Amino acid sequence: MPKHSSNTAPKVNPKVRRRIPKWAIDSGKDPSANEQYYLRSLGRSLDILNCFDGRTQLGLKEISQRTKLPESTIFRVLLTLEKHKYLVQHVDGTYQLAPKLIFGWLVDGANLLRELARPEIERLANRFNETVSLAYLYNDRIHVIDSVETFHEIRIANRVGRVLPPHCSAMGKAITAFQERRDADQILEIYGISRRTEKTIVDRNAIFAEFEEIRRTGIGCDREESVLGGCCIGAAIRPEGQRVMSALSLSTPLIRMTAEREEEIKGAVLESASVIARLMLEAPPAEGGRRAKS
Repeated sequence: MPKHSSNTAPKVNPKVRRRIPKWAIDSGKDPSANEQYYLRSLGRSLDILNCFDGRTQLGLKEISQRTKLPESTIFRVLLTLEKHKYLVQHVDGTYQLAPKLIFGWLVDGANLLRELARPEIERLANRFNETVSLAYLYNDRIHVIDSVETFHEIRIANRVGRVLPPHCSAMGKAITAFQERRDADQILEIYGISRRTEKTIVDRNAIFAEFEEIRRTGIGCDREESVLGGCCIGAAIRPEGQRVMSALSLSTPLIRMTAEREEEIKGAVLESASVIARLMLEAPPAEGGRRAKS
């Protein structure tokens, strides 16, 4: 008997033809025929899920106002989604997305932000010929989601996907400063307040005092706190009425920084953050859900 290797791929019979159901063919030819197969109950469920942003808790009345559906219908859908662990209910009767859905909503928001912000960060990078980066808050970790590097041989680089320290990076500070106190505490707790250089601030009271100053000015600075010889100036992106989820920054070696240039960069970074915030308000919501509200 001939031996066959277990790694050999199974042979496919070319004569076997797969039958396509007639209803699938008809719906492909006539878009209006799709209405016949559209599941309205599932559509209502998805409309209700799209009311959530991954952070905000919603009650029956709020969902009814957004979907224009009766509260009795919404209640049945919510009960079903909770049973299948797509929603969780709090003691006050409000609902929130379950953990298995939250990350997808955040990814959609980050993708939308990156698309909207790219022209502005390129403009800022070209103006100063320095590295400009964009960061986004995923639950309790702040990640770099885009970066345009300078052509200088001596430069401060940023890697997409890098998790930023909330206490000693410009974007990390700028985002954390605008969170509610319990959220800021959790972000610091998850990352840890560790010393990166001799200039890193590790005193908790001093960190929150700096956060207060950042809320006043909108600017977060890292002067050799993460990397010796490096300086980074960041600004939170603050769309009106929404939770702060992102920031951008410009990074440069200290050898190219002067007092006059620092003030010019601060103004430019704040301006770019304002432009991006306006674009976020004008853009339609990300496909996966609604924008986060404060």
